[in-house]
Amino acid sequence: MDFWSVTATLFEGFGTTCLLFLLTLVFSLPLGLIIAFGSMSKFKPLSWLCRTFVWIIRGTPLMLQLFVVFYVPGMFGVQLFGRMENGRFIAALIAFVINYACYFSEIFRGGIEGVPKGQREAGQVLGMTNTQIFFRVTLMQVIKRIVPPMGNEIITLVKDTSLVRVIAVYEVMWEGQSFIKSSGIIWP
Repeated sequence: MDFWSVTATLFEGFGTTCLLFLLTLVFSLPLGLIIAFGSMSKFKPLSWLCRTFVWIIRGTPLMLQLFVVFYVPGMFGVQLFGRMENGRFIAALIAFVINYACYFSEIFRGGIEGVPKGQREAGQVLGMTNTQIFFRVTLMQVIKRIVPPMGNEIITLVKDTSLVRVIAVYEVMWEGQSFIKSSGIIWP
């Protein structure tokens, strides 16, 4: 094994890691906002359902969720991911999106509920509609409040991408470990 072939293989794994990271962010941020609105809904069954779902997802390890998404459908005779070329990657993406959408929903919910009610009342006094109040008053304060916890979750997402190797997605950690096992070189 020469340096360039090892490096090229590691870059392939790095590309998979980056793709998983970016797609998880693209899909989980809007889904998290939808779940946050569902958990804050005045319709109690929807609110209860969203909060229970978030509680369950946040209470189980991401590795377990990867196993469930990839292996459980096959236990019932449904081969969702085994027939596709990138089936393992798609299963990992689904598990990551669901997991991180639940975490992001709690950040969004906390940010929205953290804005004082007086801000909303001030908008009403000025004659703003509910939509105007949300986008011009509430949302501006929410963004300021959610940036630090969002940054923490994004950093955690970068670290969690290495978990996909448990369902044999060839990301950068998998590729590096394969060189250590096969040829004994340890620098990857």
